[in-house]
Amino acid sequence: MDAGLTALLGAVVGSLATLGSAMVTGRVAARSQFAQWRRQHRRDAYANYLAAVYDRDAALDVVRDALRADRPNLRDIDENMERYFVHARDVHRAAEIVILEGPSSVVQALYRAVHAADDLAEVMGRMVRDAHAGDPTRKAADFALAAQREHLLYQAVKGLRAAASDVLGDRRMRVS
Repeated sequence: MDAGLTALLGAVVGSLATLGSAMVTGRVAARSQFAQWRRQHRRDAYANYLAAVYDRDAALDVVRDALRADRPNLRDIDENMERYFVHARDVHRAAEIVILEGPSSVVQALYRAVHAADDLAEVMGRMVRDAHAGDPTRKAADFALAAQREHLLYQAVKGLRAAASDVLGDRRMRVS
């Protein structure tokens, strides 16, 4: 082989190696960028859901506090229930995005939070109906049940935060 051909083959091999290395580096960078993009979309979905849950639960707290009165103001309770329903719709919309973003560990934690919220809302709805009917017979028992279900909801939301934290790799989201 003459020196010119050897140099040409060396240049071709070197160019192919450089090109291959650049392709691998480009793929690794693209995967990293996609992973970061995905992580940010998930973080936004989880944060929006948790913010909507907070607003919904705060609205329900106002209703619960109004129901504590011996003679609750039914008009205020109904207005606050309307606020609660608006926030509940926001929670459902935010939940749809969490479901789309996944993964299944977060979706399962979300479903636990949804069921816990539904259980609490069931008791609160009965308490509002009883207040409208002027029937205080279950009031003490329902307040105790609502407190228990509120605790279960808190635990479910805490579990959702933990699942989201695990997916995002962010231990700061974990709250004991």
